[in-house]
Amino acid sequence: MKITCNEKQIYIYIYIYIYINIKKPRILHQISPYFVFFSFGPFGGHNKILELFIFLQLISMAEEEVQKNESKIPEIVLNSGHKMPALGMGCAAEKLPPVEELTSILVHAMEIGYRHFDTAACYGSEEAVGKAVAKALEIGLIQNRDELFITSKLWITNSHHDLVLPALKKTLETMGLEYLDLYLIHWPVRIKEGANMFNLAEGEVLPFDIHGTWKAMEDCSKLGLTKSIGLSNFSCEKISQLLEHATIPPAINQVEMNVSWQQRKLLPFCKEKRIHVCGWSPLGAYGVLWGSNAVMESQILKDIATSKSKTISQVALRWIYEQGVSPIVKSFNEDRMQQNLQIFDWELTKEENVQILQIPQRRVFRADSFVQENGPIKSVEELWDGDI
Repeated sequence: MKITCNEKQIYIYIYIYIYINIKKPRILHQISPYFVFFSFGPFGGHNKILELFIFLQLISMAEEEVQKNESKIPEIVLNSGHKMPALGMGCAAEKLPPVEELTSILVHAMEIGYRHFDTAACYGSEEAVGKAVAKALEIGLIQNRDELFITSKLWITNSHHDLVLPALKKTLETMGLEYLDLYLIHWPVRIKEGANMFNLAEGEVLPFDIHGTWKAMEDCSKLGLTKSIGLSNFSCEKISQLLEHATIPPAINQVEMNVSWQQRKLLPFCKEKRIHVCGWSPLGAYGVLWGSNAVMESQILKDIATSKSKTISQVALRWIYEQGVSPIVKSFNEDRMQQNLQIFDWELTKEENVQILQIPQRRVFRADSFVQENGPIKSVEELWDGDI
């Protein structure tokens, strides 16, 4: 069968289209109308070379547009040797969207550049994170699982040597993953199974075996179920206790940190120990029942934001990043999700940093519910070792 010039050209377009579908699926929606137009359009056969040139140029322009809208997040190297994106998307909320809706939100987050996702056994979002990973692989948004950094956390009902491995296996099963990039002990606390952290009865707070629990975390790492292990909400003193017997040092300590709680004691301690700090509640949990307006209504931040044509959130996040800390941001609003990524191509001045140091300091989430007169934690000061 003799193939005409027009048929040859259509085959070329089909080949390019299939190649893009496999290698660059994110630009398909931008070039599909042009594919149809050029394959079956009004141009004569003698203009097919010109058509092909224009078509390829449109592909290039579409790819440039995708790259422009996809923010690049710097990476840091943990003491475990693994790389982690310097900004993470938190997957906790007082009221989570339904699983399928949250999955779509997380896939969109990947489309605009997020690669680090932070969840926990108690958040109720592990399933959606796992589904988002699977969807991203299915549509070619990522080529392999290693392109993402997934964190989850051991809940405090399982803070015991014998319960850590089963808890991690359950998390992996829920998420449909073979491994995590980071697994954290959520709190240096243990409570009874079925107990409510925010309404604990007398006797429901149990002694926490810091060394036995960490040994089990190390075992999970050695089994390849998590690439790195770490802590959350640990004070300097509790980290020092853990390090006395640890064979694998924690890679991360994830703590409350923002301009109104700057972790002036903990941050230099963790840097000395080569433990990277991630900051949750970087905006002070603004609008949340237990949160604070100290960040988002700070006149200092408002003035800096105005002078730099930035949002208050961007100034707050940039400050955290400049301290060498990775903020864990949380917004499911598309505009704010994009804005939270736009903190890496500008800097605060020395004078602005000095102004931020003047902001009054107070820990917002004190975790008073763990304190019981006859329990293992008898005061908030004991829980935080005085750093409140």
